[in-house]
Amino acid sequence: MNSKEQKIANFDANGVGDINGGLFGLPFSIEESEVVLIPVPWEVTVSYSAGTAQGPQAVKEASPQLDLYEASIKDAWKLGICMEEISEEWEATSEELRQKAEAYIGWLEEGSPAESKSQFENLPAEVTQKGEELLQWLKQKALGYLEQGKLVGVLGGDHSTPLGLMHALAEKHEEFGILQIDAHADLRDAYEGFEYSHASIMFNALKLPQVKKLVQVGIRDLAQSEAEMAEQSNGRIAIFYDAVMKENMYEGDTWKKECKKIIAQLPQKVYISFDIDGLDPKLCPGTGTPVPGGLEFEQAVYLIKQLVKSGREIVGFDLCEVAPGDSEWNGNVGARLLYKLCNLMAVSQHKLEAQF
Repeated sequence: MNSKEQKIANFDANGVGDINGGLFGLPFSIEESEVVLIPVPWEVTVSYSAGTAQGPQAVKEASPQLDLYEASIKDAWKLGICMEEISEEWEATSEELRQKAEAYIGWLEEGSPAESKSQFENLPAEVTQKGEELLQWLKQKALGYLEQGKLVGVLGGDHSTPLGLMHALAEKHEEFGILQIDAHADLRDAYEGFEYSHASIMFNALKLPQVKKLVQVGIRDLAQSEAEMAEQSNGRIAIFYDAVMKENMYEGDTWKKECKKIIAQLPQKVYISFDIDGLDPKLCPGTGTPVPGGLEFEQAVYLIKQLVKSGREIVGFDLCEVAPGDSEWNGNVGARLLYKLCNLMAVSQHKLEAQF
């Protein structure tokens, strides 16, 4: 068995990506990697269009296309990044429950006709129980890696998937903030009756007392109840609306200035929750609930670079809602964003050197 050093010596980082290698065509095992990614192929409560459960597979398949060179990060690829095998069991459970949930959501949209009530009344409890199991499964997995000193990220599925990682980090850190890049606020209490809905992820994250602050960026589609929850949070939730940021920039502000305002709201330790629909939908047309507007790719990367430059530590992250769509484009954009997130988290924890 080759050691990590031998693998680095024998690996051609300038060559064609090895489709038989690991994520990004890299040759490293989990043991040899500093960053471990846990894929969660789950999308039970999606209410618009499905496909995000196949996100991890789409990103993995697209990832060997990447060139591994990062101009501002020395030898980034040598860090060691590896993704666990995608769980066929969770994928199958997700598919089975999603079909039931889809019928239930249709029933809700029809005004909950009484004659079908008995068919659906137990479904929210069934979905919530499985959501709880998923949370505990991910929490234990993540804690195992964190105990080994590894950096951990989640590759979703829908945006409900990373809650277990947040719970694991809450056991390791007294406090941290969440930087959420998203079109939606996800602050709904048990949306459509599902406690672990994709639209409830931040409502659930805020139940953790260790989450000191939630800073939301790119928001452009939310309910009045969510806006009011933020307004009444005594500053615990700060929303940077997409339209307001754009208007500031049309009137002469720079993106650098906007980023400064965002980062000033965050504590020293930061968890990044990146829903790919936070980007302009031309970059992620297959995502579950696309909304016009949003960030450009380099705008988002610049924000995270500025976060790292500020001396803050990225303690974990998730990338969610990448659906394969009808071309490789979504997986390609997702894979590039994932590589940046892995490397920038490592820079923030002094596992890689950067000059920016």
